[in-house]
Amino acid sequence: MSELNAITIPTYEEVKNAYLKIRDKVHRTPVLNSKKVNERAGGELFFKCENFQKVGAFKFRGATHAVGELSDEEAQNGVATHSSGNHAQAVALAAKLRGIAAHIVMPENAPKVKVNAVRDYGATITFSESTQEGREATLKKVVEETGATFIHPYDNPHIIMGQASAAIELLEEKPDLDYIIAPIGGGGLMSGTSIAASGLSPETKIIGTEPEVANDAYLSFKTSELHPVQSTDTVADGLRTSLSPLTFACIQEHVDAIYTVTEQEIIDAMRFIWERMKIIIEPSCAVPVAAVFNGKIDLQGKRAGIIITGGNMDLDQLPWQG
Repeated sequence: MSELNAITIPTYEEVKNAYLKIRDKVHRTPVLNSKKVNERAGGELFFKCENFQKVGAFKFRGATHAVGELSDEEAQNGVATHSSGNHAQAVALAAKLRGIAAHIVMPENAPKVKVNAVRDYGATITFSESTQEGREATLKKVVEETGATFIHPYDNPHIIMGQASAAIELLEEKPDLDYIIAPIGGGGLMSGTSIAASGLSPETKIIGTEPEVANDAYLSFKTSELHPVQSTDTVADGLRTSLSPLTFACIQEHVDAIYTVTEQEIIDAMRFIWERMKIIIEPSCAVPVAAVFNGKIDLQGKRAGIIITGGNMDLDQLPWQG
């Protein structure tokens, strides 16, 4: 634990200042709700719809802040990252808007829709094995060849500060929430969300959610020891990564609980939202919805915000079709 204690967690003041820097560059996304969804949830749910964000995901917030904070010297050879999709798109667009090159490592099992979008933003893609080790080894080679600055998908304070802006906007519109619930992959969104809520609404409980088959954050939270993800075999492709020491430290300090859901629960919740709310959500952001729908979180008489993290789906590979 001594290593974690030495980590500097971003403060609420830093998070607030980051939001002021990027708010004119990102969409202020809508907060939506549904009577039918509330009936099933047993309480009031408010969806912060980052599926309507630029690049179709919250990741644009963090990437915009991180790329914007680079010095001209750091940015001169462009930026590089590894990502299964949404962070890749976000870095590609943020780099394009700054006028610098983007070099993106994507796992070979990344959704086609996300690969195509990264290409459309003008980035150079290099494919890797789908394991964390494969991604990191390929990225190291790309950085050595290009001299690009690595923008980590979540183990980066500037990324976390940018991701926090979604929760700031949510709490500005709905200041009296009992819970904020979000999915956990690498933990960047959950870290930023929890820091923002601790400053704006300390009484709001922060709940993380995760696929049962990729439950590294749940295990880490329960044991107070960082566990790497053991399986990437989840339909929630955005949640296949492990926490970092930085995001784990943020979660330990600010998050109240983490719950897991099954693959079928994720798919069922996703389909319900598509059918009843008429919005496209990815499997990753169906995870917190599934936790509510399946009684993991008791919402009777409560009000909860859920960060809908993205809407980038391969429409030829919908999970309920096969």
